[in-house]
Amino acid sequence: MSLSAQPAASLFIAGRPVEGQGDDLPVRYAFDGSVIATLREATTDQVAEACTAARAAQPAWAAMAPVERGRILSRAAAIILERNYELARLETLDTGKPIQETLVADWPSGAAALEYYGGLAATLTGQMIPLGADWAYTRREPLGVCAGIGAWNYPSQIACWKAAPALVMGNTMVFKPSEETPLGALKLAEILIEAGMPPGVFNVVQGRGAVGAALVTDPNVAKVSLTGSVPTGRKVYAAAAEGMRHVTMELGGKSPLIVFDDANLEDAVSAAILANFYSSGQICSNGTRVFLQAGIRDAFLDRLAERVKAVRMGDPLDPDTNHGPIINQAQADKIRAAIRAGVDAGARLVCGGEGEGAFIPPTVFADARDDMAIATDEIFGPVMTALTFTDEDEAIARANGTGFGLAAGVFTQDLSRAHRVIGRLEAGTCWINTYNLTPVEMPFGGVKMSGLGRENSAAAIEHYSQLKSVYVGMGGVDAPY
Repeated sequence: MSLSAQPAASLFIAGRPVEGQGDDLPVRYAFDGSVIATLREATTDQVAEACTAARAAQPAWAAMAPVERGRILSRAAAIILERNYELARLETLDTGKPIQETLVADWPSGAAALEYYGGLAATLTGQMIPLGADWAYTRREPLGVCAGIGAWNYPSQIACWKAAPALVMGNTMVFKPSEETPLGALKLAEILIEAGMPPGVFNVVQGRGAVGAALVTDPNVAKVSLTGSVPTGRKVYAAAAEGMRHVTMELGGKSPLIVFDDANLEDAVSAAILANFYSSGQICSNGTRVFLQAGIRDAFLDRLAERVKAVRMGDPLDPDTNHGPIINQAQADKIRAAIRAGVDAGARLVCGGEGEGAFIPPTVFADARDDMAIATDEIFGPVMTALTFTDEDEAIARANGTGFGLAAGVFTQDLSRAHRVIGRLEAGTCWINTYNLTPVEMPFGGVKMSGLGRENSAAAIEHYSQLKSVYVGMGGVDAPY
C-alpha cells in the first residue's frame, strides 16, 4: 500500500485546486519521517487572491436561504461519513495518530459539526422587541470573510469546527492549516464543492507563519479564528486588533484534573489516561496536572502504572497500535527536555521516560511541586504531573494558580461537591466524572490566557455573526421645533 498522499495541488482557491508559488512544504509521516507529499506555500499575492475570491463569493452565499446553506453542509457530512476509512487513513499519514483513533475521533467529529450546523441553519433568527406603539427588531447578519488558522493535532476536525458555523451563517472562509498537517483541509474543500457549495466560499492556503500573518491582516478579512499556542495567539490577536477584526482564540492549557478520595478509582484512572496520553498527549485541553487527594494517591498511581503497560507503540496504520509518534523531531525534543527538567527538579518518575526516536511513552511524575516547570508549562506531549492535596479549598486554590484556563475536571461520587468545585474553577470547559469529551452540542473554549470566544454549539454562531438593530416608528415624529 503506497504511502503517497500527494494532492492535486497545494491550495484551493475559488472552487479549484491551485498550485502554490512559494517555498516547498514537505509533509512527513511522523512514524518514519518519510515524505508522503510535497506542497508549496502560498505567496502573499495568492493569499490576497484567496481572500478576494472569498469576498466576491460572500454576498450571493449570504443571500441564499439559510436552509439551503444547511443542506450543503449536511450533504458534506454524509460524504465524509461514507468515506471515513479513506479520510482516516489520510489523517493518520498527515498526523501520525493511530488509525484506531482517526477512525472515530477526527473526521467523524468534523462531520458531526457540519451536520449539527446544517440542522441549525433554519433557526438563525433575530428578535422582535415591542415598544408600545413602536417596535424594534434585530437581524443576525454574517461578518463577511473569516480567516481560519488550524493546529496540527486535530487538523480536519478543526477545519470543520471553524468552517461549519462560519459558513452556515453566510460568511465565507479562507483556511490555513498547520504547515505540519496540510492535507485534510484540501479534502474538505473538495467535499464541500461536491456537496454543492459555490466556488470561493471555502478556500485553503498553505504555509508557515508569514502566510498566516498575510491572511490575518488582509483588508478583506473581518474575523480571525485561531487554534494554537498562547504565544501565537498573542501575535495573531494583536494583528487582528489593528483592523478591529472579530476574533476567536482557542489556545493552550495546563488544566487540572482533581480526584477526590471517594472517586471511582478505575474511572478516574481511565480519565487520566484520556486526559494525558490519548493522541500521544497532543491535546490542548489535557488535564496534565492531576491533583490526587492523599487517601487515593498511592492506589491511583499504582493502578495507572499497571494500566499503561498495555500501551502499544508502533506503526499508526496498524489497527492494534494505540500510542503513536510525536508529530516531529522538534516537538519530541521539547517534550524530552521537559521530562529531563522534571527529573532534575526532583520529581519522581513513576513510569515512562524519554523513549526513543519518534516515540515517547506515557510518562507520569509524582512527588511534584506546583512551581516545577512540569506543573506550570504546557508540554503538549504524553507527560502527566501528579500533585497531592488534602482538602477541597486547597485543591481549588492550587488548580486556579495558573495563567491558563482552558479546561478542568473533577472526580468524586459526591455530586454536590462536584458542582460546587466546578463552580469555583477558572476554566471554560469542565467535566465531572469524565474527561475530554467535546460533543458539538456543547460550547468549547477557555478563559484567562487560554482564549476568547467559543467553538461548537449555538454559542459559536454569536462569534460568526453580528446584530443589526432596527427601530420601527409606527406613528408621527415629535421634534422640539
